[in-house]
Amino acid sequence: MSALSVVGRRLAKEIRPSLFDTNPVLPSLERANKLLKLCADSSNLRVGESIHAQLIIRDQASRAENLFQANSLINLYSKCGKVIRARKLFDIMTERDVISWNSIMWVYLHSGFESEVLKMFKSMFFSGEPMPNEYIATVVLGSCSVGRSIEEGKQCHGYVLKAGLLSHEFVQNALVYMYSRCLRVEEAIRLLDEFPHPGVLAFNSALSGILDHGFAREGTDILRRMAQEDLRWDSSTYVSVLRLCSNLRDLKSGLQIHGHMLRDGLERDIVTNGVMINMYAKCGKIEYAQRIFDGSMTRNVVLWTSVMDAYYQNKCFEEVMNLLTKMDLEGVSPNEFTFSILLNSTADLSLLRHGDVLHGRIVKSGFKNHVMVGNALINMYSKSGSLGDAEKVFSRTTYRDIITWNMMICGYSHHGMGKEALKTFSNMLISREIPNYITFSGVLCACSHSGLLQEGLYCFNRLMKQFGVEPGLEHYTCIVALLSKAGMFAKAEHLLRTAPVEFDTVAWRVLLNACYVRRNYSLGKRVAEFVVEMDPKDVATYTLLSNIHAKLKEWEGVAKVRSLMRDRQVKKEPGVSWIEIRNVTHVFVSEDSQHPEIRRIYAKVREILSKIRPLGYSPDVAGVCHDVEEEQKEDNLSYHSEKLAVAYGLMKTPERSPLHIFKNLRICDDCHSAMKLISSLSSRVIIIRDAARFHHFRDGECSCGDYW
Repeated sequence: MSALSVVGRRLAKEIRPSLFDTNPVLPSLERANKLLKLCADSSNLRVGESIHAQLIIRDQASRAENLFQANSLINLYSKCGKVIRARKLFDIMTERDVISWNSIMWVYLHSGFESEVLKMFKSMFFSGEPMPNEYIATVVLGSCSVGRSIEEGKQCHGYVLKAGLLSHEFVQNALVYMYSRCLRVEEAIRLLDEFPHPGVLAFNSALSGILDHGFAREGTDILRRMAQEDLRWDSSTYVSVLRLCSNLRDLKSGLQIHGHMLRDGLERDIVTNGVMINMYAKCGKIEYAQRIFDGSMTRNVVLWTSVMDAYYQNKCFEEVMNLLTKMDLEGVSPNEFTFSILLNSTADLSLLRHGDVLHGRIVKSGFKNHVMVGNALINMYSKSGSLGDAEKVFSRTTYRDIITWNMMICGYSHHGMGKEALKTFSNMLISREIPNYITFSGVLCACSHSGLLQEGLYCFNRLMKQFGVEPGLEHYTCIVALLSKAGMFAKAEHLLRTAPVEFDTVAWRVLLNACYVRRNYSLGKRVAEFVVEMDPKDVATYTLLSNIHAKLKEWEGVAKVRSLMRDRQVKKEPGVSWIEIRNVTHVFVSEDSQHPEIRRIYAKVREILSKIRPLGYSPDVAGVCHDVEEEQKEDNLSYHSEKLAVAYGLMKTPERSPLHIFKNLRICDDCHSAMKLISSLSSRVIIIRDAARFHHFRDGECSCGDYW
């Protein structure tokens, strides 16, 4: 029997003979107040409302002499989340004491209306009613912490000093937490130094406030100061220190803290276990995190979500999906955080059908309007190739945060729809949402994919400065891509050599790929040699350099690149494509021979290629990196993994239904040309996600406009 049902039975037993009988013997006011407190503590609104109704009938709900009763009613509605009712009761009170003010401020704070707390505090101060005490000060400081209102927090600090309330330990804790939460670490440490004997709670407040922002380095300062006091840690301290180890990815210290917990015999609860799972996950020790989970006596939705997040952080996406089945078997229902992790795992696996099933379950469970779930749905549909469904989720989202806008902009970017991304960005600015680092990464990437040179340069040179966003590696890399794809190789190379960031091989490879596509082979060779010196293990650069030599029919150069790869033990990743049909994923490699229906698939490929030749298809044999006969080169091109996947999709799916193909490498020129013609021949939409972006083939055209 649950605790709530026990409370309900007790309330029924207390109330039935006194309030609901035909000839009730009404309880005393003291008894009614006790019943109201019991209802408040158990959040039993229905019974509490019944008591309130009886008090109104007896005309005892609003008398001045019943101040304690009015406070009990405010407390009831506060703890049941009924903010408006609590405020109405407060407003009609002819007399208020400090408990009345504290109750209404408490409900505002815990309902997310921290600004109302500050307004109430000012009203109380100037009303001439009882002066704020230490409890009021704690609530007000809490609201300053949540809203990061440092100036109001300083004013409250001044009142605390003037009113002589600093001697209360919980006021000290609230002050330290407020300064820490507002990132005034020096002030927090100064307060700790000023307190005659700061307790462990004060240090916990400082550490927790800083870690809420993810500032690990400042957290080590607090921890060092705490060690000087030689205080005995409690469970909250251990939780905060484990969070610090997580942020620092400090496995050694995390293991030591775990050992101290075992030595001290600290009882592990759900919160402690969850933090330990997160710590081991951040440090890459997923097996340790699993052991903590397996050893937990109580496994509620919080703990299940923690272990799912641990696997997600370590890119074990399939295991995340498997955990959902186990969770269902134990009868634990997912919450919004669980669904968010599951959707993001589905996105990284590109499992559109699984995502659809999760979406249906979310609607059924009532979580579709949660912001983080909506954001995860947009991400899942975008990465799974169903941009139309992502747009539907976005359009139906009633509340959008910065992540919502970023998800949609980046979704358009990955699908090469630059104009749509810029339109969404414009709507974002109209809605007065402030763009951040990730926003501009998505916008600039969209411009580079779509060849929107002027728009991209305007965002980079003007808008980023206007919104105070400092350009980083991702932004400069997008500009390199934008310039090089536009054929402005000199400017792109100049930017790579002069920009105030340290470029990685990815940025240089962007220039190299543009040289290959736009046939600037001399610059491409020079860039490739530079990148190989920078990173001798970068297989993509060797591949592009080999392709350049092949285009020029420099077979000695191709052989030299291959010899260099063998000497340096660099292996080219084989091309792999996959397609999901009826919840089964079919994987293909180039010139595959393992699939059970491979003969029929090869026959289908030959049939398709013979039909698109009259439409203008000519195999691009110039890109084949083998010095063999032309016929052999054509055979090599015919059975690339994406062609096999498309052929199988045409065999196994209904006519005119879209095909979703995923590939681990960039699609080659020949397959790109073939897919445009196949889409026209079959009257199908063919969506291929390669290593760089999505390509939507429809009616003989590609969404990239051959700009890729």
